[in-house]
Amino acid sequence: MKKGIHPAYRTVAFHDTSADTWFTVGSTIKTDRTIELDGKMLPYVPLDVSSASHAYYTGKQKEFAKEGSAHRFNQRFGRFFTAAK
Repeated sequence: MKKGIHPAYRTVAFHDTSADTWFTVGSTIKTDRTIELDGKMLPYVPLDVSSASHAYYTGKQKEFAKEGSAHRFNQRFGRFFTAAK
């Protein structure tokens, strides 16, 4: 490997602010912020969304494709079309 062309790889503290969850992961991300976590000074990066708060990972997503869009349309508006006949 060439010297001086690779970014510094170190342990970084990521904070998911919406779920108030902390992750310590090896990363090359650049940040000027630091925080003391578990007795160590680590670079700090706040996150808006992570696997702790994203709907796909938490299982709180809506499932639209269970019965299809035509079925949903008929459920919502079918009574208008049957009454007009």
